[in-house]
Amino acid sequence: MSNRFWSGTRTGSFNRWEKTVLWDMVEPYRPPRSFAPLIGTYVAAFYTGVVASAVTEQLYKEKYWEDHPGETVPLMPPKFYWGPWRVMNGEVPRFVQTPEEAKPA
Repeated sequence: MSNRFWSGTRTGSFNRWEKTVLWDMVEPYRPPRSFAPLIGTYVAAFYTGVVASAVTEQLYKEKYWEDHPGETVPLMPPKFYWGPWRVMNGEVPRFVQTPEEAKPA
């Protein structure tokens, strides 16, 4: 049994160690890898997120208009942020001035 195993490994053209040495010698002459696929993936992911958030916001507006026809739609709460949010219940806090309040008298 062991004789057959060792004879099978001896007949191979290269063992693992020799293959590693061979590729280590070739490595400096290889062209560098391109960043184009990575950049393309990042750009596609960014625009997918932009389109998904636009669709999500539009669905939020339509659902709000069904329940409250004719009213202005409050800001959509953040989906994946659970920290403090400055706009409470769709209303701007009092310490922020509106353009009408900012006008000099």
